[in-house]
Amino acid sequence: MLLALKLALVPAFLAALTMAGRIWGPSVAGWLAGLPVVAGPIVLLLALERGPAFAAQVSAASIAAIAASEAFNFAYAWSCRRFAWPLALVAGLAGWVGVAMRLTYLRGGLMWAVAVAGVAVAISQSGLPRIAGHVPATRLGLGDLALRMLAGALLTVAVTTLSASMGATWSGLLSVFPLLGIVLAVSAQRAHGADFVALLMRGMVIGRGSFAAFFAVTAMMLPHDSILLSFACASAVSMVVQGATKRMLGAKRPVRALRRELAEQPQAD
Repeated sequence: MLLALKLALVPAFLAALTMAGRIWGPSVAGWLAGLPVVAGPIVLLLALERGPAFAAQVSAASIAAIAASEAFNFAYAWSCRRFAWPLALVAGLAGWVGVAMRLTYLRGGLMWAVAVAGVAVAISQSGLPRIAGHVPATRLGLGDLALRMLAGALLTVAVTTLSASMGATWSGLLSVFPLLGIVLAVSAQRAHGADFVALLMRGMVIGRGSFAAFFAVTAMMLPHDSILLSFACASAVSMVVQGATKRMLGAKRPVRALRRELAEQPQAD
């Protein structure tokens, strides 16, 4: 049963996110990617397999791991403006590894994790490339969608399997490994260029609040409440925070205009 959840839950979230990005464009896709669509199910599975106390520690580490994810986004967004995606990916991963290694020395506790994540988000918000003008929504081939879903399934299985030997800190860090950032950024750069990537990354920054809110709730509730209640409350709080950040995306174009832009894009052979 748990194996089936590992293989299905995260890929299903990734597919839904991809379809949303196809309709509403890179900023909204990045914003939605801020939701705990990968790390949330992973930590839920860890709670079921290793217990609520372990999952609470992982939750705090997951908030701190936002800093490593922002390091990836920052390095990739700037590198891809000068280099092709392989070099940009190397730069992004180097940023993630460097910050993740430093986070293993971070003093434990939810407040420290929130503080580190807040600093990282502030740096990204002010330092990511700024794009003037409009970048339209995109079409995505079935092959790219299948690749995203496969990557999500593999990451979920790897983290939940290795957590027995990794401990809570690395479980939290790897649960927030920039899977979405890698897949979305590489495919965006290859198809649409660096400006698309920059808008995607900026959308992710806006979505970090709902991610942090989700894991703050699980970190506080899991040691005392049931797994079901903890994750239900975390999901509700996360959605409320996500809704509150929507206005930060700016004014949206009418749906009719979006559909017209999609219709005008060249069709894949």
